[in-house]
Amino acid sequence: MSLHFVTGTDTDTGKTLVSAGLLARARAQGLTTRGIKPVASGSVRTAQGLRNRDALWLQRYSAPAVDYSEVNPIALEPAVAPHLAAREAGMTLEASRLIAHIRQLQASPRQFGLVEGAGGWRVPLNRQEDLGEIARVLALPVILVVGLRLGCINHARLSAEAIRADGLRLAGWVGNHIDPEYAETEDTLAMLAHHLDAPCLGHVPWIDAAEEHGPEVAARYLRLPGEAH
Repeated sequence: MSLHFVTGTDTDTGKTLVSAGLLARARAQGLTTRGIKPVASGSVRTAQGLRNRDALWLQRYSAPAVDYSEVNPIALEPAVAPHLAAREAGMTLEASRLIAHIRQLQASPRQFGLVEGAGGWRVPLNRQEDLGEIARVLALPVILVVGLRLGCINHARLSAEAIRADGLRLAGWVGNHIDPEYAETEDTLAMLAHHLDAPCLGHVPWIDAAEEHGPEVAARYLRLPGEAH
């Protein structure tokens, strides 16, 4: 299996829950796995240095075990957009540095791997580059996580159009129930299936973000790209 890039229709769509869920599913099938979060804002200070909760989840479901620095080479403390968090930290993000890190890891490939972006497809790294540059340069197939809420059909269609306009393949999409009060789920999923022209990799029910084993629960509702129904 090849490395995939995971993006969302917006921020807080549950990309990490889905990414970790896919890694957990792959692990349960006996595959070697690796999750990568090249840049993460909203990190907290620990005795080991800055640590990001999303990256820690990806680390947990990577097997064989990996060092945190492999998963998340750039951890930023402010909980704002990556380019702003980097500016507050006195640094500039560069796609080439993140791509070089991933290429180094590709020298020891795993059977199933994911690179998780931040926010949506066009989230900037700096004034010239966005996170999608990583997927473009590495020619990674893309998994789109759709947070099921009002407006998500528009966001999903625009995201899919942008991904394809950048010359990349949409390997699949996941509907993630981020709003337990959203009442139009079935109609929304049907419309997404009609318009996205890519395999649906699952519908994940609402899972409390504080649920420690959330990814293992999510894994029950997911399938890997190329995996039969």
